[in-house]
Formats: sequence, structure tokens, C-alpha cells
Amino acid sequence: MNRRPVILALVFAFFLAAIGIYAAWPRHADLRRFEPADIARLETAMWRDYYEKRYVALFCHLYELSRTQFGFSPLDSVRIALAAAQAAKAFQPTRSREAANAALPALVSYYRLLASATPGGFDAREAARLELDWWQARREAVSPWQYGVTVARVAAITYGKPADDPSLLISGIGRAEAMAYRDARGQAMTDPDWSEIECWLRRAYRSLKAAVAGG
Repeated sequence: MNRRPVILALVFAFFLAAIGIYAAWPRHADLRRFEPADIARLETAMWRDYYEKRYVALFCHLYELSRTQFGFSPLDSVRIALAAAQAAKAFQPTRSREAANAALPALVSYYRLLASATPGGFDAREAARLELDWWQARREAVSPWQYGVTVARVAAITYGKPADDPSLLISGIGRAEAMAYRDARGQAMTDPDWSEIECWLRRAYRSLKAAVAGG
């Protein structure tokens, strides 16, 4: 009997099992561990992926963010990236608040996964509802200062902070202003414009980090 195929099959099965264990093994994920410069770089890349409809690249950047900035396992990072990418893809072609609700189930899944990386968890459905609310508000000529407050409310729910925390408000409005900067340029965006957005986001995430670290 030729034992070589059997041995190779066993080695291959062991290799697959090892990969599966590595991917699924629980990690101590923590939404507070992010670095402002790194998350700003990744979010800038994700915005660009979204507007250029590069969904595979969007998934990859979402995966990288979950793994490197929050410490999720590879398996959970895939689940988070899939949920977020599905929400973005479902929302992008919609033109009304009613139609935009197609993105809500994926957003709820996304926030439920994130909630596992906070000390006490949070209301994933409420966070998802507010997230979708400011996505739609951007399309309705609402000022960035207004929907920036909603961005801050999502962060307040996620991190268990008061909604009127000054650093949270600065962060939320700062992110909204970066979005407004992009919206004003539309299809005329250039590489220097994306660099400018990354600078805005870096400042916003420094404020978020201060809010998360405080108290």
C-alpha cells in the first residue's frame, strides 16, 4: 500500500485545521485601542473605495481595520468586513429614506459584532439606525454640523459616553466636514484632495481618542 497519498492528505487536513483554529481563536478585541493616524488612513482608503465602487478593496480595508485597529480575530474581521461592505453596497444605489432601509440589516449585524469588543456592549439596532440616518442626511442638503452631531451620537452609544461630550462632538463634526469636503468636489477629487481628507480625519480621530480615554 502506498502510504504517501495518505500522509499528504493527513498533512493537508492538519494544515487546514491549523488555519481554521488560528482564524477562529478568540482574541481580546477592544474598540478603544485604535491609533488615530492609522484609522484615518484606512477610513480615507475606504471612502475612496466606496466612491470608486471598488468593493473588493473596500472589504480588504475593512478587514485590515478590524484586525489591526480593534484586534478582532481573522474570522470575526471577515464577518465585520462583509457586513459593512454589504451595508455600503445596499445603500449606494438608493434614492430615498425608505429604500435606504435595505442597508439596515447589514448595519445591525455590523454593530452587533462591534459590540462584543466593548466592556458592556451597546444597543446595536439604535447605533445602526443612527448610522443610516446620517448616511441619508448627507444626501438631503443637511449641513455637516447637523449630521456631525449624529455621527457623535453613534460614537457615544458605541463607547458608552455622554452624547454632549465636547471631544465626541468635535470628532463627529470633524468627520462630517471631511465628508462635506469630498461631496463638494464630487468626481473632481484628486490625490491631494484625498490627502487633505486624511488630515481632517486624523484630527477627528485624535478627538475621539481623547473622548474615549477620558473618564
